[in-house]
Amino acid sequence: MRSFRAVTALALAAALLHFPGRPGLAQRAPFRVEEATIESIQSAIQRKEITSKRLVELYLARIKAYNGACVNEPQGILGKVTTIRNAGKINALLTLNLRPATRRAWGFDDRKGRSMTDATDSDSTMPDALEVAAAQDAQFARTGKLVGPLHGVVLAIKDQYDTRDMRTTSGADAFYANDRPPDDATFVTRLRAAGAIILAKANMGEYAQGGIPGTRSGFGGVNCNAYDTERDPGASSGGSGNSVGANLVTCAIAEESGTSVREPAKNASAVGLAPTRELVSANGMMQRGIITRVGPICRTVRDVARILDAYAGYDPKDELTAFSMGRKPAQPYATFARGGRLDGVRIGVVREYMNRELLSVADTESITLIERAIADLRALGATIVDPGPGGALFQDAVDRVVPAWRSAAFIRQFPAVFPDSTDHIAKLVDMYADPKLVPHDSAGRPNFRSLGGARGGGGGPAGGRGRGTADTTLVPGARGTGGARGPGSAAAGRGATAGDGDVGDAKYNVETYLRERSDAIIKRNHDLVEKANFWNDSQFTNRRTAMIRGDSVMTLAVGNALADRFVVQTIVFSTFAQHNLDAVLYPSGSVPAPILTNPDEPVKNDRPPGVWSFVNSRGFPAMTVPAGFTTITYDRVRDTTPRDTTRRGSAPRDSLRLTGPTPARLPIGIDFLGLPFGEPMLLRIGSAYEAKTKHRVPPPGFGPLPARPAPPR
Repeated sequence: MRSFRAVTALALAAALLHFPGRPGLAQRAPFRVEEATIESIQSAIQRKEITSKRLVELYLARIKAYNGACVNEPQGILGKVTTIRNAGKINALLTLNLRPATRRAWGFDDRKGRSMTDATDSDSTMPDALEVAAAQDAQFARTGKLVGPLHGVVLAIKDQYDTRDMRTTSGADAFYANDRPPDDATFVTRLRAAGAIILAKANMGEYAQGGIPGTRSGFGGVNCNAYDTERDPGASSGGSGNSVGANLVTCAIAEESGTSVREPAKNASAVGLAPTRELVSANGMMQRGIITRVGPICRTVRDVARILDAYAGYDPKDELTAFSMGRKPAQPYATFARGGRLDGVRIGVVREYMNRELLSVADTESITLIERAIADLRALGATIVDPGPGGALFQDAVDRVVPAWRSAAFIRQFPAVFPDSTDHIAKLVDMYADPKLVPHDSAGRPNFRSLGGARGGGGGPAGGRGRGTADTTLVPGARGTGGARGPGSAAAGRGATAGDGDVGDAKYNVETYLRERSDAIIKRNHDLVEKANFWNDSQFTNRRTAMIRGDSVMTLAVGNALADRFVVQTIVFSTFAQHNLDAVLYPSGSVPAPILTNPDEPVKNDRPPGVWSFVNSRGFPAMTVPAGFTTITYDRVRDTTPRDTTRRGSAPRDSLRLTGPTPARLPIGIDFLGLPFGEPMLLRIGSAYEAKTKHRVPPPGFGPLPARPAPPR
C-alpha cells in the first residue's frame, strides 16, 4: 500500500506540472528569448504566452543592444580599423526588414534600411517582419493553428541570397539602380511559405571572400566574434553564425563553398550543416556553382533539421537538385534528431586531420577535445573505427585511386619515378597490382590531407583570396600555398578553382546572375568594379584588384571540377565500404579563431588555417556540433625584420611568429561527414552527441537584457 501511495503521489506531482497558474501548483518557467528553440517558441505561442510580433520585438531589442560597430573606425567604415577588447557589439546584421518609420522608431539608422534605392518603401506586397508577424498572430487567433512548421521562427539570411523585400548586394557597396532583386531565392520562398519570419540580412565577407578579409564588407563593415570581439567570427558567413550564437535570431542561413557554414557555426558554439549540394537549390545567389551549399545554422541539431525539412528538394531552377529525386528520407529530417543511443552505428576517425606530429602547438588543444568526443561517442554505443594516433583512415583508397584517376598530376609530382623516356603505363599497372609501390613525397603525399584541404580559393566575382575554400588539386604538382593562385589565372576565384586548370566559372556565375537580375546599372562583372566603393585597409585585402584581373577571363572550361569530384567520391565511398562506415568524424578546424588584424595561421602539412573544407564540398554533407572550449590559444603576429642597410635597395621583410599561450575560451566544433544524401545519419549522430555533452554555451558578454523592453510607440 505504501508503495502504491508513493507511485500515486509521484504521478500526481507530474500531472500538476501541466496546469501552471493555479495557487500551490508548480509553475512552468516563463519564455525566454535567449537560447529559444523552434519547439520552445511554438509551444509558448500555442500557450498564448507570447506572440510572433512580440518575439520579433524581443529580437529587435537584442539587435539594438548588441549589433553596433565592434571596431574603431577613425576614418569611417571604409578606412583602417583597430580592434576593441570586449566591445559588447558584433555587427553581425546588415539590413533589417522594417519599414522606414518603424525602423526609425526603434532607433536604427538609415544604413540598416531595407533599401537604399527606395526611400518610401510603401509597397504593400512586401510586408516587413513585424507586419508578417502580426498577420501570423491574427491567423493563429482566428484558427488556433500555426501557419506552418516554421511559424514564429525568426531568421537572418546571408546577404549573398536574394530577398525581394531587402537589399541584396553580397555585402558590397555597389551602386545598383534597384538594390532589391526582382524575386526571392527559391529556398527563401520555401522558408516564407513554412511560416519563417525573415528579420535581417547577415553581414558577410564581401562577395563571399574567405580568410580574414572574409570578416568585412564594404557596406556593412567588420564583423566580430561574440566570444572575443577582437577575433574572427568565421569566414564569409560570419554574420550568419554570430547572429545565432549571440541570440539575435532563432536561426540563420549561410553559404558554403568551402568553410562558410561550419566555420562560423563552430566559432559561435552553434550547429551548422553544409548539406549535399544536390539537396538544396542554390537559385537566387551570385556565386551559384557545383560546390556551393545552402546551409542552416541554429543552436541545436533538431532546429537545423527543421530548417532543412522546410527547403530541401528539387527545384527546376537548379538542375543539380534533380539528383535529390527519390533521395530524401520517407520521414522528416527532424525525426532523426532526437538524441538517444548510437548502438550499431559505425564512425571512422579521420586521423589524417589529427596528427599532432605534423601540425603545430596551435592545433593541440582542439585535437584533445575531439579525442574526448570520441570517448563520448563510444559511451553512447557507437563503434569507433580508429586507425590510432599517426594512422590514416583513407590511405589505402588514396593509394589505389589517385595514380590512375589523377594520373597526369600524379606523374608530374614524381618525375624521378616517371622519367619521360619510360613506359608510364607499365609503372601505373605495377602500382595497381601492388599499391605499396605508390611513391610518397617527404610530407606523405598523396594523402587525404592533400586532397585540397589547405588550398585557398577565396570568393567573389572572378577571382580572389580565401582561406582553404575552393581549390581541388589532389596532389601537390601545381598547388597553391593557402591562397588563391591568382585572379584571372587558370584557378582564379571562387568556383574558378573548382578543378586544377578550370577557368571562367566565377565570371560566368556572376554574369548569369546579373542577367537574371536585370538591373539598369549593374549589368556585367566589370560594373561591380567600376560602380562601387571599396575599403582601403592593408590589414583586410579588398576585392577590387582581384575582380579586375578575374574579369579578363574570356572562356569557360570546368571539366576538371567533375573529374576531381569523381576521384574524391571514389576514395571516400571506397573507405566507407571497406570499413562499413556510417560516418566519419574530425575537428571542424583545429586552429581556434584568430585575431582580426593578425595574419592567418600558415598552412602546415596541408592543414588549412581555418576549417577542413575540401572533401565535403565534393558532394558530401558535413555538420559541425559544439565540442567544447579552449583554455588557451596561440596567435600569429607579423614580425618585421629591420631593413639591411648594408644591401642597396633592401626593404623590411615580414615573417610570422607564433605567440602564446594566451588564456582564451573559444568554441571548438566536431565535424560529422556522411555519404551523399546521408543527412539523416548525421542528424542522428549529432543530436545524440549534443544531448549527452551539452557543450553549447552562449557568449557571456551577450546575456539577457536588464528588462523586457517595450516596443516603441
